[in-house]
Amino acid sequence: MTDPASQGQGRLVVISAPSGAGKTTLVRALLSRDPSLRFSVSYTTRPQRPLERHGEDYFFVDVAAFREMIRAGEFLEHAQVFGNYYGTSRQHVQGLIEAGVTVLLEIDWQGARQVRRRAAEAVSVFVLPPSPDELARRLRGRATDSKAVIERRLNEALADMSHWAEFDHAIINDDLEQSVQALAEIITGTAGSRYAVSDPEHRQRVLRAIAGGD
Repeated sequence: MTDPASQGQGRLVVISAPSGAGKTTLVRALLSRDPSLRFSVSYTTRPQRPLERHGEDYFFVDVAAFREMIRAGEFLEHAQVFGNYYGTSRQHVQGLIEAGVTVLLEIDWQGARQVRRRAAEAVSVFVLPPSPDELARRLRGRATDSKAVIERRLNEALADMSHWAEFDHAIINDDLEQSVQALAEIITGTAGSRYAVSDPEHRQRVLRAIAGGD
């Protein structure tokens, strides 16, 4: 991919988080406030559901077409989940960036790792809960899930949190308004080192949150 820092180009922003950190709420809040941002539309082989629109919710393709795209190196990242393929098209994202659009890509840390290998200029952000206890409270507050499912998701989320240092920036999502502002500043490049993983003071704040808060 070409350098999105060039004049007139947008950027690719990769956002990851453990389950329960509030990533989806954060991203949706930012998109509602800044219509110039665009959410990345993925390719998938899963069946199209009623009311879903091709090219808006997903690009729906069959397995053969998806595997051909893999062979051709057309994905920034891809994965197989519950028997279905999902992937982010390099051409789709690049076209938006060259048109001056900043693209938000919401994926797990494994997908983010793939993107960083193929698009080193991408800005990566990891969203964290304020503490493991708050993460557990949020996940256990999902009344639709069984106790076994909640405990499995909690263990997976705690493991996911260990990958925060692979990202450029980390946001501790203890206040939605502040987190939206932080993400907006990271995207526009006005945050400086305030949320940078490389900043020693911020690293200590993140480590305290992971250890259980202040």
